[in-house]
Amino acid sequence: MDNNLSNNQASIIGTIKDEFTFNHSVFSEKFYTCTLSVPRLSGISDDIQIMVSERLKMDEDFAVGDVVEVTGQFRSHNCTVDSGNKLLLTVFAKDIKHCMDLGNKNPNTLYLNGFICKEPVYRTTPFGREITDLLLAVNRSYNKSDYIPIIAWGRNARFAKNLNIGDNVKIWGRIQSRTYQKKISEDEVITKTAYEVSVNRMELVEEE
Repeated sequence: MDNNLSNNQASIIGTIKDEFTFNHSVFSEKFYTCTLSVPRLSGISDDIQIMVSERLKMDEDFAVGDVVEVTGQFRSHNCTVDSGNKLLLTVFAKDIKHCMDLGNKNPNTLYLNGFICKEPVYRTTPFGREITDLLLAVNRSYNKSDYIPIIAWGRNARFAKNLNIGDNVKIWGRIQSRTYQKKISEDEVITKTAYEVSVNRMELVEEE
């Protein structure tokens, strides 16, 4: 298996929230995005962007309200917006299909093998929870990399705060979304969505 495929594996199951929207073309192949509402055990849902090629989209009819299973990679790319560059995070679909029965499947799993590319930031919440923020560079084909924000809690946070730039780590977790408000003027506040990976398990890859 291509190492660039095996070091980034995402699988999500959710409900299509909006229509597919054209995003870009590569060598005349069109790519579209839409949002999946992916349930958590707590009862709330994460809104996760997926990117699908027209070839996959043509295999079946997909509509708002359909429950689908998407397997692929969690990727980042820079997009130019009014305020400058913005890092967009999407699940790039290698396969998408209707899911009639969730069964015992975990609807949101992600495995990443990458390198720490920014100093870890450790902090505690007002309620005493420990958190460490990481930025992971995951290699992709054609000498490209995806830059994935990672958030570790508790025991994982204490482990992650001691990592160094360049360390190779493996991470198992899930993709999550969170909304926050940003003040852009004295009178105007906008609601934005951030995407990150919440860690379930992580380990340092020792050099051979």
